[in-house]
Amino acid sequence: MTEIRHLRCPDVAAPETFDDAAAAVVRLCELYEAATGFLSRHFQEVLRSGQSDVSYRAYYPEIRLTTTSFAPTDSRLSFGHVPQPGTYSTTVTRPDLFRHYLEQQIGLLMQNHRVPVTIGVSTTPMPVHFAVANDASVTVPQEGAADFHLRDIFDVPDLSTTHDDIVNGNGFLYPDGAAPLAPFTAQRVDYSLARLSHYTATNAEHFQNHVLFTNYQFYIEEFEAFARLMLADPDSGYTAFVGPGNQIITDADAPMQTPAKLPQMPTYHLKRKHGAGITLVNIGVGPSNAKTATDHIAVLRPHAWLMVGHCAGLRNSQRLGDFVLAHAYLREDHVLDDDLPVWVPIPALAEIQIALEDAVEAVTQLEGYELKRIMRTGTVATIDNRNWELRDHSGPVQRLSQSRAVGLDMESATIAANGFRFRVPYGTLLCVSDKPLHGELKLPGMASDFYRSQVANHLMIGIRAMETLREMPLERIHSRKLRSFEETAFL
Repeated sequence: MTEIRHLRCPDVAAPETFDDAAAAVVRLCELYEAATGFLSRHFQEVLRSGQSDVSYRAYYPEIRLTTTSFAPTDSRLSFGHVPQPGTYSTTVTRPDLFRHYLEQQIGLLMQNHRVPVTIGVSTTPMPVHFAVANDASVTVPQEGAADFHLRDIFDVPDLSTTHDDIVNGNGFLYPDGAAPLAPFTAQRVDYSLARLSHYTATNAEHFQNHVLFTNYQFYIEEFEAFARLMLADPDSGYTAFVGPGNQIITDADAPMQTPAKLPQMPTYHLKRKHGAGITLVNIGVGPSNAKTATDHIAVLRPHAWLMVGHCAGLRNSQRLGDFVLAHAYLREDHVLDDDLPVWVPIPALAEIQIALEDAVEAVTQLEGYELKRIMRTGTVATIDNRNWELRDHSGPVQRLSQSRAVGLDMESATIAANGFRFRVPYGTLLCVSDKPLHGELKLPGMASDFYRSQVANHLMIGIRAMETLREMPLERIHSRKLRSFEETAFL
């Protein structure tokens, strides 16, 4: 006979309407804290007692908007408005973490549609794993490790509700028929926040709005040196430097220990007010890593991400140390084929391209025609086989030639394609580290000389480009080029 358990939930207040974005976010925080507090408290009680004849459930808070007017909005803006009359909603997690973002996006909705938003409790259960995630003293035991069956008492993560249907344009609607206000549901965000902590060994609150990806640890050393210079300058605007293990330094001379065991994707953050600093992620080698990192960082809604890694130069006229500015991508990485078909074009974004080229000019002190001595603009091919050179060359080389590719790597097209998919502005500036088609392989002696002379300049170009993008108005960097026919109101 199946045991029937009583279901206990926290007291739920009636939904409230708000015409002030800051007040609306305060209410979201109150509802979220009530839900997580309820689950955490009862979870610890069950851990102590080892049993419960009651099931416990709490729900994510939600934002809801209803508009009945076709009145036009500011068509210059690619976000901040819904496409047509109707009811729209989104579940919300960690409103404390997303406070600035939520105030900004809710404020634009109110401004553009002249209606209030409603803040209340959704019908989406909150998994206990995510409710206790911010309490380091609480660990959820794996199934079978405790004296009780976790799923009998609490809600657990459900992959059937953790998906990318909204960003992939699969026609997602909430169970009550409301269209999505934001690109990710609360469960999807919570899932990625947990993954980020695991892969990078830093908490989500340290991530900045401008993200650099690299595929070599050498860049980390240069980034730390730059960060210390910025911390020593009281006028730089940078406030802290954070490394794996959530080590935080605010003094330029403070030590930062290298963890005995680095995470899979060592990540460092040079922080600035409102997340306007720079995050550097060493994603390692390969398109799978590139997809993993961008899948999860996307929920933080960064304003731009750039790849500053190494590539194989494919033209005999290139030299080791030359730069490649990608203006197109040949996607042979395959990891995104099910989410973004290869026939979807991945366009170059003018704002990113100009920022990168200007940064190359500023750092190298070359401009105009002279810049062509060290930089090529062209197609970058991304593949999923690191040792492609060991196979029959005729097929790959013909495709590379037909595509007019000038550089080959294993991450850039993946990062750009996921930027396109997630509506995060993207770009690529690579540095030629070898020329396998022309007899210059990446050998240890050559590599060390190359790294020593080029890493600092290359990283500084990425930083300069990000600082330029930081000064752009939000509506300019988040342009309509990345928006589809019917988009969510939130970035």
